[in-house]
Amino acid sequence: MKGIALKVLIAGGGVIGMMQARELAQHGLDVVLIDKGVCGAEASWAGGGIISPLYPWRYSEPVSALARWSQAYYPNLIESLEAESDIDPELTRHGLMMLSVKDYDEALVWAKDFQAWLNVIESTDIYQLEPQLRPGFREALWMPQVASVRNPRLLKALRMSLERLPNVEFHEEDGVRELVNQDNSRVCAVTNRGLVFDADRAVVCSGAWTPEILSSLAPRIEPVKGQMILFEAPQGLVNRVVLKDGQYVLPRRDGSVIAGSTLEYKGFDKTPTEKEKEALADMAIDLFPELARCPIRHHWAGLRPGSVDGVPLIGAVPNMSGVYVNAGHFRNGLVLAPASVRLMTSLMLDEAPPVDPQPYDLSKASAQRSSPYPAS
Repeated sequence: MKGIALKVLIAGGGVIGMMQARELAQHGLDVVLIDKGVCGAEASWAGGGIISPLYPWRYSEPVSALARWSQAYYPNLIESLEAESDIDPELTRHGLMMLSVKDYDEALVWAKDFQAWLNVIESTDIYQLEPQLRPGFREALWMPQVASVRNPRLLKALRMSLERLPNVEFHEEDGVRELVNQDNSRVCAVTNRGLVFDADRAVVCSGAWTPEILSSLAPRIEPVKGQMILFEAPQGLVNRVVLKDGQYVLPRRDGSVIAGSTLEYKGFDKTPTEKEKEALADMAIDLFPELARCPIRHHWAGLRPGSVDGVPLIGAVPNMSGVYVNAGHFRNGLVLAPASVRLMTSLMLDEAPPVDPQPYDLSKASAQRSSPYPAS
């Protein structure tokens, strides 16, 4: 396929869709990016931006392999995006502190096997790292190299980078309704407004909405609601990502503190609720009592694309020539995005893949959901 000019349709303009558009355009392909709303306004915007799976040792190897590749690649990606867009995505290496973890031994074995920087710290170190943390914690797991990005700024940087590429076209506020093959060699996308786009290939990166385009994936990708809140706090009140019982607090460079998140299987309802707002606030204030003095400035919800064991679907769609999927990343869309995009590009352009593609293959992956997120 090298040397052949291709036109590619990408359905879905979240972090994965925009990264996919950027990479394919940089390979010389013409790209049309289609989104039902505004690019970057759904789950990618709503997340916390932590560049690590939570409790990473509890994930299967397919998730871990994508995470390791992406974590190594992120610093270069952020530097490139800032140069291309003049927007700083605020990559910050706070570190990740995990409290009240029961399976320390498994974590340490995982860290040794994969040479991950993780160790047990005791009370003195805990409170040197987080002086405002409530008293009483005697030990924690500490991963000092875990970073986060301010995902709205990352999305703005991606958007600006794409706008400066002459071979990328945006079509927003009108999502793809269906994809059909033409002559077994071309792909036709029909939008909700009835517009028709023809291309050589199509990649569906529509997150939780992917089954609306490809109904065969309905049992394998489903929306999972997550609610979050943001405290207006002084700088230094929270300094690290602090995780306890599956929920976390996360500082931004300006001092504001995010608390998240919920896991709710309620279809496509993403209405924030007062009950969950109060629960998130109670969780955060229990960890950092001084947050009780800080106003909650924002409360929002997003819909993650839940999938079987959290393993995304990346590859060609069976029985649909030229149609591919890159979706189903659940809580880890941002951290897995660079590797997932590189894998998708390698499959489309017959290049060396960054990881073994088999676990993400749509024809081989299980269709039965078990536990999409490891228990806390």
